[in-house]
Amino acid sequence: MKLACASSSFHRDIERGELTQLEFLDLCARELACDGAVLDVRHFPRTDDDYLAQVKKMATDRGLSLAALADPSFFASGPERMREVLRRAEILGTPLVAAALEREVSCSWSDQLARVGVAASLAKTLNVTLAVRNAPETFASGTHDLKRLAKEADSAWLRFGPEPETLEAGSEPAALQPNTVLLWSDIGTQSDASVLDAVAAFAGFRGHVALDARSGAADAALAAAAVRRWREILNRA
Repeated sequence: MKLACASSSFHRDIERGELTQLEFLDLCARELACDGAVLDVRHFPRTDDDYLAQVKKMATDRGLSLAALADPSFFASGPERMREVLRRAEILGTPLVAAALEREVSCSWSDQLARVGVAASLAKTLNVTLAVRNAPETFASGTHDLKRLAKEADSAWLRFGPEPETLEAGSEPAALQPNTVLLWSDIGTQSDASVLDAVAAFAGFRGHVALDARSGAADAALAAAAVRRWREILNRA
């Protein structure tokens, strides 16, 4: 497994202007010594080609992989916005767009499945894979929901990006491994036990673990401690 820090961990500081997206990449490379970064679409000050090229070049110069774009509202969006986010990923060379499905109270399952179908078709066109995140009260809260989605959507461009700790009760995380392209771990709540469980359930996974903070209020010390915990446990596995 490789370790990537998600910019959503620092959402508070980025929103306040105390940390820029480029400074975040520098932090990932120099202080955190991550393998990669996950960039939240909310944190791009610009989306023109020149700026995206600058982000890609800086990541390359720092030895970072741009593991994924994260977009909290991707599967609630219309086709034009979906296409814009996927295009951004294509220009950056980012292989994944990660997002949770909508809340069950927001729309019907058939409407959500239709949006997923549109998204998967666009993703295929631009060669960017979709990594569906689980989240409570959404149409993908556990392994059963995710497997149902994969079966009904029936697209090779739709894969999983689970956070094992927050899968609903009764889920079987290991059952998701064959179609998992990104893992998530909350740095504010993770423990040695939860990390060990994730490493065991996804023992054959070779992609990135996105270290995130649901609070959006992480600091460098908290992120560095999470990276150390994962490195130590992976080295023992």
